[in-house]
Amino acid sequence: MEDQVGERETAPVRFAGSLVPEPDLPAIRRARLARIRAQLAAQDVAGGVFFDPVNVRYCTDSRNMQIWTLRNPARYVFVATDGPMVMFEFAGCLHLLAGLDLIDEVRTATGWFYFTSGPRMAEKAGRWASEIADLVAAHGGGNRRLAVDRLLPEGFAALAGLGVEVVDGQGAAERARCVKSPDEILCMRSAIEVCQAGFAAMEAALEPGITEAALWSKLHETSIALGGEYIETRLLTSGPRTNPWFQETSLRPIAAGEIVAVDSDLYGTYGCFADMSRSFLTGDGKASDDQRTVYQLAREQIEHNMALLRPGAAFREVAEKSWAMPQPYLAHRYMSLVHGAGLAGEYPYIPYREDFALKGYDGFIEENMLLCVESFIGHEAGGEGVKLEQLVQVTADGPVALTTYPFDDRLMGMA
Repeated sequence: MEDQVGERETAPVRFAGSLVPEPDLPAIRRARLARIRAQLAAQDVAGGVFFDPVNVRYCTDSRNMQIWTLRNPARYVFVATDGPMVMFEFAGCLHLLAGLDLIDEVRTATGWFYFTSGPRMAEKAGRWASEIADLVAAHGGGNRRLAVDRLLPEGFAALAGLGVEVVDGQGAAERARCVKSPDEILCMRSAIEVCQAGFAAMEAALEPGITEAALWSKLHETSIALGGEYIETRLLTSGPRTNPWFQETSLRPIAAGEIVAVDSDLYGTYGCFADMSRSFLTGDGKASDDQRTVYQLAREQIEHNMALLRPGAAFREVAEKSWAMPQPYLAHRYMSLVHGAGLAGEYPYIPYREDFALKGYDGFIEENMLLCVESFIGHEAGGEGVKLEQLVQVTADGPVALTTYPFDDRLMGMA
């Protein structure tokens, strides 16, 4: 080992009082590494290099400055298809890898992105490529093909100059990640537990006059206090800002009688993407007819499309059999019907039937995929909209909702 890794005390991941059984993390690591290597073997490559921090985490179960490294490729891992796993960690951070026994070797990363390299970027990329090419030569058995998930032009050119053929590695990572082990599902259930506690805190704080941002902060505060990690979007809106969707959270005060719609996009415990959406009615009054209409349509869409998610169902079949959205709402439809969830929003992605020819691809639902079933209902002429989303596990007997946070009875017309 080039650099020695010090000892550290392992901190708890779950919060006290969690109702989810503790997952077997060593079993998760072994299963994930086996799956990524199976995908690399299917691509006939010597190995893979992964920069995306989600993929690094999947391979190594390590995290470090997760959001910063989403922008700056400062740490990466080499996984030989038949050979060692070598982790290249950010300088001064090698102690973060203590106890991760499936990592065979730890080295200090060579950073070659512009922020730290400036005009020396090509030079440093050459140094990085030389080290990677040596690993390919040592462990590839003569195979010079390498799967990489992210690569700036300087790195691609440097590897090519050393006789290494670069192929796509993101597909290998996404295919490996798309089916979950039982212990990975426990991790997701734990993350959802944190997320739903955050939704309860938001609903408790939802009173007329609170701003969107102040309400949204309750989700952050609760998640962080319970061991969650970060939120990757700003999707909480109110009243007229709920339609069309994808308007970011603002300092607008929320008025009595308005709908508040929120999409979590929350990374909770174990780094799992606890992705769920709910819409609430502000204050103590009754929902209007228009509010009940859009909410009930969203519930109908979610329930119909969930029932289609059975092992062996083709993506195209799911799109073709999906709930038929009434024409006045079609223009403001969400970007997808269904997408995967795990350590991020991930493969598969199933668009609307109207979009399938342009955006869709073929594939099949598999047992133990974790899938988010999406709905946004907002009239093309305006008015409030409703966002709902369920995260489900695909079982042999069909889908099971892992998100159990209650729907709004008043918007359902039940109170």
